[in-house]
Amino acid sequence: MNTTRAIRNAAIIFSAILGFLPTVMWAQASAVEGAILKGHRRGGLKPPDEKNLIYVALPGTLEGSWDQNGSGIVVLDATDNFNFVKRIQTWDIPASSFPEQVAGVTASTVTQMIYVATRGRLAAWDLISEKKVWENAFDGNCCERPQMAPDGSFMYVGSDLKDYWYVVNPMTGDLITTVRSPQSPNAHNLNLSPDGSIAFMAPNGPVMGIADTTTHTLLRTITFPDNIRVFVVNHDASLIYSNTNNLLGFVIADVKSGEILHKVEVEGFGWREMWNVSPRPRVPHGCPSHGIALTNDETEVWVCDGINNYIHIFDNTITPPKQIESIKTSAGPFWITVGLDGNLAYVSSGDVIDIKTRKIVGQLKDEYGRPMYSEKLLDMVFTNGKLTRVANQFGNGIAVAAAPDARASAGNK
Repeated sequence: MNTTRAIRNAAIIFSAILGFLPTVMWAQASAVEGAILKGHRRGGLKPPDEKNLIYVALPGTLEGSWDQNGSGIVVLDATDNFNFVKRIQTWDIPASSFPEQVAGVTASTVTQMIYVATRGRLAAWDLISEKKVWENAFDGNCCERPQMAPDGSFMYVGSDLKDYWYVVNPMTGDLITTVRSPQSPNAHNLNLSPDGSIAFMAPNGPVMGIADTTTHTLLRTITFPDNIRVFVVNHDASLIYSNTNNLLGFVIADVKSGEILHKVEVEGFGWREMWNVSPRPRVPHGCPSHGIALTNDETEVWVCDGINNYIHIFDNTITPPKQIESIKTSAGPFWITVGLDGNLAYVSSGDVIDIKTRKIVGQLKDEYGRPMYSEKLLDMVFTNGKLTRVANQFGNGIAVAAAPDARASAGNK
């Protein structure tokens, strides 16, 4: 009887286990699927169709040693904790020489190429073969911050601190023409309107040139209160948000009228006392703020603080924008690139910041675990091996900002 009862109990337990296993297996499968949907891959027999990668051009900062991360393009997996994928060789630099400082990077879904500018040359690499397609030094005075037309028909790139910008055929590297802005020597940053019809050509000087890219001619200029540094434009290119020398903050300019609408200063961090001394603190780029971005929906302005190592956030639904929060960075912040979906901010301090929670959620590191302090990176999505989406190196606005709160607006009158 005892044997029979034991056998019966064992059978009941075994049946219960068999009934429970599918539930466990389903839960495990759901967890894996959920992790994949959240962007954390766990392997499998077949890889997903899409691959979200961060391309970091090196050396790409004035922070730290020129040789800290070597040269080339380091590729990280944005959906797997920014793990190292590979390093693409750009220029073969002898160990006895310093690598050329990267001055800008852009890419095109039309040409399927990535373009890297240095102060000396501009070159294109095929994204599939990862082989260099062309290289050009033009007249020997290039190159700064290339920007690609949305249809891939042309690209603008600044000369190296001269008063003109090159217009280049992105397929061949041939020079189409140059656009000169005589009041804008020291060509530096370059931005395009979202539709590519307007080029904003900024020197390290106070006068910005505005060019018509359909005719490649200078339309007009806008004079800023001090030397123009990093700047971004809103969704319809009607407003410019710009850092300037000797200001921890930014100014807002109206593109049509050329009027400076607002000067917005960071409060509560004692920057004036630290900056207006002799000798001044050594800050890369020689200005308190070198880095600015609009969130994709234009509801916020994010500004770099190179004196205190912070990102300061301003509510852009209020006129003028109001300071609301600050984020301490792990190193000097001198550039902000907003990710493709507007969820993450990639800062040249190496920090990856969740825009909604304001938390640092990742670090950009090379294959040896060293932080990468690059101001020249791109967020790119590949579908079945082809580039289908690419972020702008500048944190431009994409959508109309939310309507200002009536009470907040009234309080600013």
